[in-house]
Amino acid sequence: MADEAAPTAEKLPAHLRDDLKFKPGQSGNPNGRPKGSRNALGEAFLEAMHEDFKTHGAAVIAQVREEKPDQYLKVVASILPKDLNVNVNHLNELSDDELRSRIRDLHGLLAPFLEGIPGALGGVGPASTH
Repeated sequence: MADEAAPTAEKLPAHLRDDLKFKPGQSGNPNGRPKGSRNALGEAFLEAMHEDFKTHGAAVIAQVREEKPDQYLKVVASILPKDLNVNVNHLNELSDDELRSRIRDLHGLLAPFLEGIPGALGGVGPASTH
């Protein structure tokens, strides 16, 4: 019965044995990783991808866009900045006079297309005095 009370250190799994754990500041590889070894693979991979892209890049992009638009869209979305501001309304930055001038310009451009449509050329807002 005494043998069943507490397991001896030799019977415990390695991760539970204090005599097998690294002490603070101790490493399993005292010489460390060779300088640049982690980067060497990444640099070689990027160089190979760059060479392949120079040869086939535009054609592959077009092929993916046509055959796998969902993947194409994922790539486009992944390279956009995370907090992309897509607000293209610059009207808030214009003065009242600049806004009135733009409205008059648009009215002049659209009038030929809107002639003959009842109420299409009717004024909106207070009458202008120009």
